[in-house]
Amino acid sequence: MPLLEVDDVVVQFGGVTAVNHASFEAEAGRITGLIGPNGAGKTTCFNVISGLQRPTKGAVRFNGRTVTRTPVHRRSRQGMGRTFQRLEAFGSLSVRDNVRVALDIHRGFRGIIKPSASDIDGLLERVGIRSYADDRADAIPTGTARLLELARCLAGAPKLLLLDEPSSGLDETETDDFGDLLEDLAAEGMGILMVEHDMDLVMNVCDTIRVLDFGEVIAVGDPSMIRSDPKVQKAYLGYSDVDVDKEPVA
Repeated sequence: MPLLEVDDVVVQFGGVTAVNHASFEAEAGRITGLIGPNGAGKTTCFNVISGLQRPTKGAVRFNGRTVTRTPVHRRSRQGMGRTFQRLEAFGSLSVRDNVRVALDIHRGFRGIIKPSASDIDGLLERVGIRSYADDRADAIPTGTARLLELARCLAGAPKLLLLDEPSSGLDETETDDFGDLLEDLAAEGMGILMVEHDMDLVMNVCDTIRVLDFGEVIAVGDPSMIRSDPKVQKAYLGYSDVDVDKEPVA
């Protein structure tokens, strides 16, 4: 059974259909890419999955349970974690204290259980930003702030990671290291669903890629299949080996 199932989801805003009968899955221990041009409906899908947006139609199932109407905080407790395109760190707090707050929320019970310094520094070390631990969150580079978001998300020990453009702001070396981290997390059994525009990262780390265009899933496959799909080439990758609208010559 897939860890996450999005079943025939439709999202309409007035007369605009942002997501059009989209169905896809994400599995434990695998990295799934969700790609497509700007405005394709990727973040709206994430909002439906995480509970920020109620679908007009369709269902979301997580870890065997239907969660379509389950509030955000309950989905988090069930093991769903998410990062956002827009950075949401507490700017006046240090990097370490940002992670401390996340651990307090996820692990504390009425203030009785408190995270240790090793818990916090272990998460910072895991994502590669321990050297920034004492810096204010509003003073660190954008790429580092992305990794801070990931550390806070990992504080909840999620079964499923929803990552919305996580490599934005990372340089080439940092992106390579980030890809290695994602593969390590998947190898430990975590499911990862990632919206990302860095095609090198997507093609290098994703086991399966699903392509959205105008709110519809137009292709599903492994990286080699997606790279060679003429519909994907035309809709998103910016080139086409063949004209998909042209009738074959007899």
